[in-house]
Amino acid sequence: MKAYRASILWFAPHSEGPARALFEEDGLLLIGPNAQGRQVVQAVGAWRDLGGQYPGVTVEHLPGRIIAPGFVDMHIHYPQTHVIGSPADGLLPWLEHYTFPEEKRFSAPEYSAQAATFFIAELLRNGVTTALTFATSHTESVNALFTEARAHSMRLITGLCLMDRHAPTDLLNQPSAPGRADGTEQSLLETEALIQRWHGQGRLGYAITPRFAPTCTDAQLRGAGDLAARYPDVWIQSHVAENKDEIAWARELFPQSRSYLATYDDFGLMRQRSIYAHCIHFDDDDRALMRDTGAAAAISPTSNLFLGSGFFDYAGADRVGFQYGLASDVGGGTSFSPFHTMLGAYYVGREGQTKQGLSLSPQHLWWQHTAGAARALGLEGVVGNLLPGCEADFVVLNPQATPLMARKTSRAASLDELLFSLIVLGDDRLVERTVISQAF
Repeated sequence: MKAYRASILWFAPHSEGPARALFEEDGLLLIGPNAQGRQVVQAVGAWRDLGGQYPGVTVEHLPGRIIAPGFVDMHIHYPQTHVIGSPADGLLPWLEHYTFPEEKRFSAPEYSAQAATFFIAELLRNGVTTALTFATSHTESVNALFTEARAHSMRLITGLCLMDRHAPTDLLNQPSAPGRADGTEQSLLETEALIQRWHGQGRLGYAITPRFAPTCTDAQLRGAGDLAARYPDVWIQSHVAENKDEIAWARELFPQSRSYLATYDDFGLMRQRSIYAHCIHFDDDDRALMRDTGAAAAISPTSNLFLGSGFFDYAGADRVGFQYGLASDVGGGTSFSPFHTMLGAYYVGREGQTKQGLSLSPQHLWWQHTAGAARALGLEGVVGNLLPGCEADFVVLNPQATPLMARKTSRAASLDELLFSLIVLGDDRLVERTVISQAF
């Protein structure tokens, strides 16, 4: 066992009501193995209450630091790291001119491996300890990312990108050989093989990954739904209702479906552990479908602001009652930093205030990127929090990382003021250390 003494931030259980942060200015976090030999939180609370209860346990004292749960990124594209900051008129031109050309490079195992190494290092440097991420349509990209994540004991979920039409030919799922399975069939065979190889290995999870409905034929979506039914504990991830042109395109391609979102349900792709990125242009029927199926939204504010896609309707989501959490959406998103993402979400909430009548609280923003995102992923009580039993993923934050941050946080008169100062002024410099739960 090992203990850490510092200021500690964590969240009350969801069963106790709305998102509520707990904070001990002089706290103790005790880490030790569970029955499976994985490092988990054994105790958390005030030093005055816990400090004398564990004689012989090594205590690392971190004065002036804050220990907080590792961040959970619900939607990010590892092949798009080099695409950050690429100018475009909107989503579809951005895909055509920047994203697709970069993703073609991931057919090479060496390119995939070096990209995965940088990507995982960048996540950890920014305090992200759990991520649901897209790969490309190449098995090489999936294997490289899983291999690198496993080397760091990181909790990571990814999968082969399913895309058998309406994209560059060399990015479409390819047949295994002339005269054998076609590209659509082969993509489903490869998906099942990857599920069997990687899902549940250590902290790794598989996500069945249609890129988005317009780039998938009916046969591919139907096959993906069949796999989802056969493997109910894997995840599903895709995009929906991000851009009005995209929505119009989807409606032309799937006129039998009530809405763009309903297309996924029609093919058996909406259930718990289904994560749909963006979910901007919804009506109440769409919101109810998310709620009733247990699917969750990955809110990507910096991407939506950058591409001019629109604003997630927090008020509508809360009124109807479906789950959501925050995501960077690199490379449409503009930063790996959870602080930039939380600030982007605050802007989105403020921009829509006249319609939504809300301003997101600092505690709610932070919850969306930790315990709330974990809950949306079906990982509540596993990651995203520091309650006893949670895996020991956490960050050590230095509120004095920059002169302005030190000046501002020293004047914080409440927890909300402290958290909001970190959200507004924070970036990778704030993250002094990222600690990942290890197995013994």
